[in-house]
Amino acid sequence: YDLTGRIEHAKQETRLREQNIKEQYEERLRMKDEEIAYYKDFKARQSTKMIGESLEQHCETEFNKLRATGFQNAYFEKDNDARTGSKGDYIYKETDPDGIEFISIMFEMKNEMDETATKKKNEDFFKELDKDRREKDCEYAVLVSMLEPDSELYNTGIVDVSYRYPKMYVIRPQFFIPMITLLRNASLNALRYKQELAVIKNQNIDISHFEEDMNDFKEKFNRNFRLASERFHRAIDEIDKTIDHLQKTKEALLSSENNLRLANNKAEDLSIKRLTKNNPTMKAKFDELSSHDGKEST
Repeated sequence: YDLTGRIEHAKQETRLREQNIKEQYEERLRMKDEEIAYYKDFKARQSTKMIGESLEQHCETEFNKLRATGFQNAYFEKDNDARTGSKGDYIYKETDPDGIEFISIMFEMKNEMDETATKKKNEDFFKELDKDRREKDCEYAVLVSMLEPDSELYNTGIVDVSYRYPKMYVIRPQFFIPMITLLRNASLNALRYKQELAVIKNQNIDISHFEEDMNDFKEKFNRNFRLASERFHRAIDEIDKTIDHLQKTKEALLSSENNLRLANNKAEDLSIKRLTKNNPTMKAKFDELSSHDGKEST
């Protein structure tokens, strides 16, 4: 009995879950039908131009609801610059508290009536939107579109078409604010990384400058040391040459002194006897003078 009761209880829980899923699915279908009916009625009451303008007004209104609280540093205005030959619908830009721009989006809004003879496709506007993005120097391009209402692809809400054109997305109008928020958060994260990278880069630059200054000092020091060393060696060579010259002068003086001493010794040893030794005539004369002096003295 206990096993039978548990099985019955499990079956009942399964039936309840199935009923709940069925009710949720039916509710989603009902909301989708109401949304389709609303847009069909919305488009049926307006001209093609008015539909486009109303989509722009819808997006602008949605943005202005949050401008004061969530987008204080944001710029969101009509693109009125047609100097390049074309223009988008709106340009969104935002800066950080220091005034540095970290995100920019070119928006294009497209819609058309069900009764329009020639149905446009979203991809028909990609090329021109990319051109506007590049000419207005925006980072992202977003097509807000009511076109192709039966497309399972575009009805997912946000479609990345960057495989066709860089940083381009197609969204339904209800994803206008969420799309800005997603891109904005991604850019804020990127900004933080850029700021950290800039700090690291500046540190590397400071280190490189320090190394450059150190290498410059070493190069100049080595140059000055080399010049001083060369001059020192030249001075030593000159001193050595002077010493050699003085040594030679000293030797010459010593040699001269020795010759003078020898000359003096020879002068002191000079006598009449030696002078007349080999000269009989002079010897006789000196002998005669000597005898004469002897007599006078007596």
